[in-house]
Amino acid sequence: MRRLKAVISYDGTQFSGFQVQPGERTIQAELERVLAVMHKGENIKVTASGRTDAKVHATGQTVHFDTPLTIPPEKYMKAFNVQLPKDIRVLTVEEVSTDFHARYSVSGKRYRYIWCCEPVQSPFRRYYTVETNGIVPNVNAMQEAAQAIIGTHDFSCFCAANTSVKDKVRTVASLKFEWHGQELHMIIEGNGFLYNMVRIIAGTLWEVGIGRRDITNVAHVIATMDRGQAGKTAPPQGLYLEKVFYPEVADV
Repeated sequence: MRRLKAVISYDGTQFSGFQVQPGERTIQAELERVLAVMHKGENIKVTASGRTDAKVHATGQTVHFDTPLTIPPEKYMKAFNVQLPKDIRVLTVEEVSTDFHARYSVSGKRYRYIWCCEPVQSPFRRYYTVETNGIVPNVNAMQEAAQAIIGTHDFSCFCAANTSVKDKVRTVASLKFEWHGQELHMIIEGNGFLYNMVRIIAGTLWEVGIGRRDITNVAHVIATMDRGQAGKTAPPQGLYLEKVFYPEVADV
């Protein structure tokens, strides 16, 4: 058996998330459908670096799968893209060691969250940014508040209450904001993220930016380890899984 690693990009608008769900359209189901065709009906399981929720996008999700076929990686990429729907694209395929695991080998991830601060949001961006109805936040305040998040903490306060994960200690390596025209981007990198963590951070820092939460409150929220103290979970369509990092792969 060979193990292949693929980097994929997808528009999450019409999907119920990455993971297979009965009766729902998912990224994993589409990938495995194509692999079943290529393997004459055999079920080939796809493993991702992590799940993404309904309407969440990815520009650099990583998956792996095992195959007995000797097809070159570049032929796999072509076969995927011919048979997949247009809202999923396979960007690269390469053969890797069987020790590689798309999820357990991860050393870090980068996410991007986007708000549209235009007075009127373009209808062409409604599925890819979060509309603010023309509200422009105080980004300096958001960046200052974000300093409390950077570092190693128990992030229970920024984790959905229904998670089964016991250890909620994670390290956020960087968190910054950038303007791209009238769109505000939050870029966050860390060694791992809890369920809904990035969206809850985005929702909390947004409250700082519009004056509903004091800058110093974010450090207090982290100390409480109480989800109820943090802000609302920001909408899914503004979130992108941008890149997954692995120790053996040089950063681009």
